[in-house]
Amino acid sequence: MAPERKTYFAHSSNDAGVWDPLKKHLAEVAGLARIFAAVFGAEDAAYLAGLLHDLGKYGELFQLRLEGKEEGLDHWSIGASVCIERFRSWQAALIVQGHHVGLQWLDSLRGLRPADQERTVNAAGRRLTEPDREVLLQRLAADGLDLPAKIQTDPPRDQQIPAMLDVRMLYSALTDADYLATEQHFDPVAAELRCPAAELNPRHAADVLHTHLQALSAAASASPAVSTLRTDLLPACLSAADSPPGLFTLTAPTGAGKTLSTLAFALRHAAQNGLRRIVVVMPFLSIIDQTVKVYREAPSQLDAAIPLDRYILEHHSLAVEPSGADVEAARLRGLLAQNWDAPIVITTSVQILESLFSNSPAACRKLHRLTDSIIVFDKVQTLPLKLVQPTLAALSHLSARYRTSVVFSTATQPAFPHLHDPVSRLCVNGWRPHEIVSPELRLFERARRVRVQWPTGSGRTSWEDLVSQFEPFHQVLCIVNLKRHALELFRVTKTAWGQAAFHLSTAMCPKHREVVLSEIRARLREGSRCALVATQCVEAGVDLDFPAVFRSLGPLDAIAQAAGRCNRNGLLETGQLTVFLPVDERYPGRTYEQATDVTRMLLNSDPALSIDDPAVFESYFRDLYGIAAMENVKLTEALNATHFPDVRQNYKIIGEKSVNALVPYDLERYNELASRARNQGLDRQWVHDARPHAVSCFPGLVKDVFLEPVPLKNRRNDQNYSGDWFLYPFEKHYDRDTGLQIPSEMELLTS
Repeated sequence: MAPERKTYFAHSSNDAGVWDPLKKHLAEVAGLARIFAAVFGAEDAAYLAGLLHDLGKYGELFQLRLEGKEEGLDHWSIGASVCIERFRSWQAALIVQGHHVGLQWLDSLRGLRPADQERTVNAAGRRLTEPDREVLLQRLAADGLDLPAKIQTDPPRDQQIPAMLDVRMLYSALTDADYLATEQHFDPVAAELRCPAAELNPRHAADVLHTHLQALSAAASASPAVSTLRTDLLPACLSAADSPPGLFTLTAPTGAGKTLSTLAFALRHAAQNGLRRIVVVMPFLSIIDQTVKVYREAPSQLDAAIPLDRYILEHHSLAVEPSGADVEAARLRGLLAQNWDAPIVITTSVQILESLFSNSPAACRKLHRLTDSIIVFDKVQTLPLKLVQPTLAALSHLSARYRTSVVFSTATQPAFPHLHDPVSRLCVNGWRPHEIVSPELRLFERARRVRVQWPTGSGRTSWEDLVSQFEPFHQVLCIVNLKRHALELFRVTKTAWGQAAFHLSTAMCPKHREVVLSEIRARLREGSRCALVATQCVEAGVDLDFPAVFRSLGPLDAIAQAAGRCNRNGLLETGQLTVFLPVDERYPGRTYEQATDVTRMLLNSDPALSIDDPAVFESYFRDLYGIAAMENVKLTEALNATHFPDVRQNYKIIGEKSVNALVPYDLERYNELASRARNQGLDRQWVHDARPHAVSCFPGLVKDVFLEPVPLKNRRNDQNYSGDWFLYPFEKHYDRDTGLQIPSEMELLTS
């Protein structure tokens, strides 16, 4: 047997040549994890996991690994076995076992007990650093680290979604503590950048926001009726904010000022209940910039002592600083995004919801920050039907167990309360939110700014006939269901309207869409003639105000969103929304078609269907949930097996993975980015710079001879590519009006 070492190490030397003593690392991780978990009453298990997560590093083989003499080792299973046998804590065992390799499955713990002195490898074939855990525990004790006599653990839960979320929250406390302690050793500059952490200070922020809202009201260009809606919504939000933490809905018509009124609710609610963070969740990257702009402009400075960029954190794939920005500030925001240590976080549905069902240490690391927080979801009707019930169950448990308020804000509130019983079978609390806006305000009745003309009978409208219906209007918007339809209709419109015709779809890169929207808004302000043909990309979060809108028959909530682009500011007595049936009636997916069929059924029973009546939308969503398949069999099986990797695999907000193609919209910029990609490879900065010039597409026949894959940074000499970034080399395929148009013989896009 090798002689006992005087010092055992957790990590090798940093840039200063200093090694990280294991005693120090375990104490730091245990202490931080205990602090993080104390806010939800799991400090005992977190402290134990912190002490035991690297127990295997006391093994001689691991010390040799730090010296570069060993590899392929498992230093985590032995600590997990102690959690099981000595403390009977399967939660602590799972998070110790998974702190590097990810949370595994409940049955995987069976291989950790009883202790087998003959076992020298784990199930994956990695060698244990020391098979005799008593040797390791003796070295832990010799370092002055005492394990508790016992720990208090949560009672077992019969329902898997709450039980697994409890594990993830504990896992979050451990992994964040581990990352931070390791960062302190290897990158003390980064650790220093994080301090001091910003605090919400909601009362001061609410006062600043109030002043900002008064200034906005004084400068508003909306009609008196619309302005009154906005001024009535705000006090309703402030009144509801005095409620204790829980589940809320905020249902108000488009243009009523939900974004800032919801922020006012969140700040007052935080002040009244001692909450510490606001998380704003958007469904699409395409609309997140507008929300960020509103939040950043709302108060130019939420706290005079804290820079705004430390106060408001963006965490999404577009949130990387442009070239030339302050390097230190950009680095800080990257660090804060790792664990959401900021008072206000603006993110996406994919980022937060998939994290709630993940098994990855990087994804779960931030979850403990959701305790004592307010999460505002915008446009929740976009949630995939197969994920509705498990999502509501997870959010319900998050609210009840972790004092987190959840707010669903939308103009077309889904009938989620109707799902209370099935959600109750997944989480005992079910789904019974409180509506913030009293029906007595009659917001929707007062907000009727649009007259809807529904299609009669089964008559179909050709593109030529449709364009002829545009003629009485000086400014008109037409929204269709498919990119192919938008292209066909635009070509007909272009013939009739000439330079006043515009096209907007996701076949155009974001920079291209931004230029078109800027031109459209200028024409709307100036009263110039314009006809915009677009896909659904203009229906969510795009601030446009047309006197007349045409819309292909589609889901009722999409039609209501289209109406939100018509007479938005109420400057006309009434706007005109015309719903039509195209000759080629096709839809972008089965769920979309099912939702359209529900709209058709409601219309058949009521030819004067009102899009201003919340009861209509309750009926619509009830029918939709009854028709569409909501069961996710594979996800259910993974939940029943407490199988964290399979749950992660089967909970996906976006089903089919898309790829990104850098397109030659701006040829000079394209050549510069393509050159950087070929010479330097892909990194975060390149992705940020490339996204405004890229088109997302669903791959059909992606071939290297057609699209050039972008290599990962510093790996240009092998075949290690990102897999989701490509260069599109054909300039002639990018149309200046309609974006990327791939010839049929080289078809890439599947929708």
